[in-house]
Order: sequence, then C-alpha cells, then structure tokens
Amino acid sequence: MDEMTPLPSDGSGLLAGFTDADFRRTMLRALRLLAVLAVILGALVWWKMGWHSAALLVVGALISGSGLYEWLRLMTAVMTRMDGGGTAKPLTMVLVNFFLRLGLTVVLLYVSLRTLDGSVFALAGGLVLGVFALSIEALRLMKAWTV
Repeated sequence: MDEMTPLPSDGSGLLAGFTDADFRRTMLRALRLLAVLAVILGALVWWKMGWHSAALLVVGALISGSGLYEWLRLMTAVMTRMDGGGTAKPLTMVLVNFFLRLGLTVVLLYVSLRTLDGSVFALAGGLVLGVFALSIEALRLMKAWTV
C-alpha cells in the first residue's frame, strides 16, 4: 500500500501535509477500487437480475469512474496553476473535455435507459460506486493520519 506524506510535526493542520502526489494516489486508488467493485457487483447482478441490469450497473460505474478521472484531471490542472511549478496544461482544454464528458454522460444515460430494459436501481448503484470508493479512500486517509 502506498504511504501518505507524513504530517508536519508542528501541528499546522492535516491538509498542510497533503501533497499533489497524495491527491493523485488517492484518486487512482479510488478508481481502482471502483473498477474492482464494478466487476464483482456486475457479476452478482448478472447472476441475480440478468444481463440488462448488469449492463446498467456497468454503465453507471463507467459514468462514475469517468467523473472521478475528469475530477482528477481538473484538480491537477488547477493545482499546477496555483503552485506555479511545472508546466500546466491549458485550462481551456481541460474544461472543454470536462463539459464534453458531461454531454456524453447525458447521451449515455439516455441511450442506456431507452435500450436496456434493466433495473434503474442497478444504474443508480453503479453511479453511487464512485462516491462509495471516495468515501473508503477518505476513511483510509483519516486512518493513516490519526494512527
């Protein structure tokens, strides 16, 4: 398991020791956890409710994962600009990609709900997996910083 940057010993705050690399590792671990959960839950939903519902769960997980990845890209670009170090990507392209992904998400939701006759709850479950993965990573951060 990756180790977090140690906290400053002067007690200057929890977030003062949280680096850009820590943020990137946390987001990538959340994406990996999301992918593992989507595969496991997709298989279970397929077995219990059929492939239509499993496909909706995977669509929801893909949308959630793309949101986490886009958030990682957006925050990396903003933090690079704020720090002033390194070469920052043009923020315009990052924002254009962000809004294109949002548009693609709406289209993907519409098409999947129109064509797949599965459970809407499976789709909602897939969408919630990203929040669940981030919550698990937040708990891991709290544990790493309090122990």
